[in-house]
Amino acid sequence: MAEAYIVAAARTAGGRRGGKLAGWHPADLAAQVIDALVARSGIDPAAVEDVILGCVSQVGEQATNVARNAVLASKLPESVPGTSVDRQCGSSQQALHFAAQAVMSGAMDAVIAGGVESMTRVPMFTPNALPAKAGLGGYMSPAMKRRYPGVEFSQFAGAEMIAKNYGIDKDALDRYALESHRRAMAASRTGAFDDEIVPIEILQADGSGTGELHTVDEGIRFDATLEGIAGVKLIAEGGRCTAATASQICDGASGVLVVNERGLKALGVKPLARIHHMSVMGHDPVIMLEAPLPATLRALKKAGMRIQDIDLYEVNEAFAPVPIAWLEALDADPARLNVNGGAIALGHPLGASGTKLMATLVHALGRRGKRYGLQTMCEGGGMANVTIVERL
Repeated sequence: MAEAYIVAAARTAGGRRGGKLAGWHPADLAAQVIDALVARSGIDPAAVEDVILGCVSQVGEQATNVARNAVLASKLPESVPGTSVDRQCGSSQQALHFAAQAVMSGAMDAVIAGGVESMTRVPMFTPNALPAKAGLGGYMSPAMKRRYPGVEFSQFAGAEMIAKNYGIDKDALDRYALESHRRAMAASRTGAFDDEIVPIEILQADGSGTGELHTVDEGIRFDATLEGIAGVKLIAEGGRCTAATASQICDGASGVLVVNERGLKALGVKPLARIHHMSVMGHDPVIMLEAPLPATLRALKKAGMRIQDIDLYEVNEAFAPVPIAWLEALDADPARLNVNGGAIALGHPLGASGTKLMATLVHALGRRGKRYGLQTMCEGGGMANVTIVERL
């Protein structure tokens, strides 16, 4: 079977809710990343055989196949198709897996995988809230309710369960959040994100340009202190998690260009990385966010590797208990985890986060001269994707 290579990886800097990316329609924002991938790789736009984009809230401005809409908003020709994927927070990581599978099979030679989410323009929970308001029902079927009687699936509850089950107190969560900001601050100030970020013009409310470029992740709190983080109120009374120890609502887009050997030969460029392993696993949908732990253990076994063989890890910081528990379960090195900060500082643009993390991972491997990187993230419904890449 052919290999799958990442030859370009890019993302927008994260935008706060109502912030510097709020003026962008999500299809246009994704198109900016698509165009950047084409420009950075030098590929003939017509040689792109598919665009697969992750998006969680596929309603409103993100409805009607946002991937195809992004293609039509980009410089790609109309001959390039597009399809949208929803594996919740792992949507664009799954898009990468689908793209890699396509080029490894030989069915295609060059595919763009990515994701987009404007949490300003399409707020979280909108796909559930709008039908409920219209009396159209919800996603839980009678069979699901019989299987999980009285259960209200909640990521917030899952985060608290993990903190309790792994004995992680609020102070540990607060200290982890501060470290996320500190690492993101250092990465931003030293230019560690420069190669992955696509500069995006800030638009006014009427859509006109301001001439100012957005290049710095808006969620980083450069003045963060432990005292300030510790003072944020609890999400649930008697709980341990706060908004300061959870991922930030974020607008953003990201993507990677994936090719096989034929595509690599046609491009004549050196790849950033090779896909070494990819898998996905379902787990307990009630605790929900714990899935990356068994999924990573299984992925390493299938890949014939140990956690010590992995040089850098990107574990999505949906809530601080997740990466902390992951470190404990894997007996992993904290110094290798989210070395440039994570979603607590940088934001979590839902469907865009998978390839956002991958863009950060492959560039971090390159800057540090490291070989293997692993990415995983918790996903609604109790699932987790795992991707292992080798820098080339």
